[in-house]
Amino acid sequence: MLLILSSKKIQTKHFFNTLALLPAIILVTASCGNKNKQAAGQAQQVLDYKVVQVQPRQATLNVDYPASIQGQQNIEIRPKVDGYVEKIYVDEGAVVTKGQLLFKINAPQYEQEVRTAEAGIKTAEADLALAKMQLNKVKPLVEKDIISHYELESAEYTQQSKAAALAQAKAALVNAKVNLGYTTITSPVNGVIGALPYKLGSLVTSSTTDPLTTVYNTSNVYVYFALNEKQLLGFSRDSTNKTSFKTKLSQLPPVSLILSDGSTYEHAGKVETVNGLINTATGAANVRADFANPRGLIRSGSSAVVRIPNVVKSALLVPESATYELQDKRFVYVVDDQHKIKNVAIKVMDNTAGQFYVVTDGLKAGDKIVLESSGNLQDGTEIKPNEVSAGSVYGGVK
Repeated sequence: MLLILSSKKIQTKHFFNTLALLPAIILVTASCGNKNKQAAGQAQQVLDYKVVQVQPRQATLNVDYPASIQGQQNIEIRPKVDGYVEKIYVDEGAVVTKGQLLFKINAPQYEQEVRTAEAGIKTAEADLALAKMQLNKVKPLVEKDIISHYELESAEYTQQSKAAALAQAKAALVNAKVNLGYTTITSPVNGVIGALPYKLGSLVTSSTTDPLTTVYNTSNVYVYFALNEKQLLGFSRDSTNKTSFKTKLSQLPPVSLILSDGSTYEHAGKVETVNGLINTATGAANVRADFANPRGLIRSGSSAVVRIPNVVKSALLVPESATYELQDKRFVYVVDDQHKIKNVAIKVMDNTAGQFYVVTDGLKAGDKIVLESSGNLQDGTEIKPNEVSAGSVYGGVK
């Protein structure tokens, strides 16, 4: 009986000893677990990112300007005589050549003027012939002193008067034929027919408000766009210091035309003139670029975008995808020698070089930037940089 009691006491004592050690065991276990989690967390934070080293390089910046297009010649076809539209030989949008018949105007009064002028010529010719006969009759009589010299001079002046009347009648015939010629209207140039506001039978006059049609000569087209006062001033100042304004224009590179469907026109153009007058309403001056249009693809009145290239010989470029915007500022991730991130604000030009920004402030040559911008990396974050070659990133830069 005593032995049994003793065994129970021993078991009870061991139980309480174990219970006393339990908090320490739990604390050690928890501490080990926290250290393992921190180590795992640190291992997860060091992520792999692609980086590239920025270096100065040549790039072409494209500056785009909204533009309007006009044909080389937009000629309004107006009647010079009064009459009714008798025939229309072309349709809207038709391609015509110089001298091709366009309209016939019914104006019988001009035919009558021609017949009257022809009759007047015959009358004047008869009067002149009679005056010559009279002069020939008077001459021998004067020579024989049968009549006075006065009669001879009178006959000579009469002949001259009749000759002048004949010349006047011939001039009247020419004018009548010219007016009659105005009843048939031909195209003055090669081009495309515009709208036809007047139909058969319409009465037209030389003072009619709307033209019969407009012929658009688009073998070459003029593309107009605007430079603001600041841009024009910079261009003019540079021209004054180095070369003449005209020479500066001739040295500008060929420009491209972006059509309304987003495609680039197959022919390059040339900037030819800059309007010397600044529009007070817009603060801009019109600039004209000329483009060849042999296939007639471009129509007068179209809209497009003129793209002017500007070559920058030493520029720091960053891909657009490597930047992010925050509160109207643009940032990139710069990686230091300890592989830690730093958010750096940069200033860029308004014009881009394709898919790249031209950095004017915030970066220097040799800086390494993260190519994969997510906008959520914090300063001091350690990464595992995977440096890629500059050629793979900037290979498409022209």
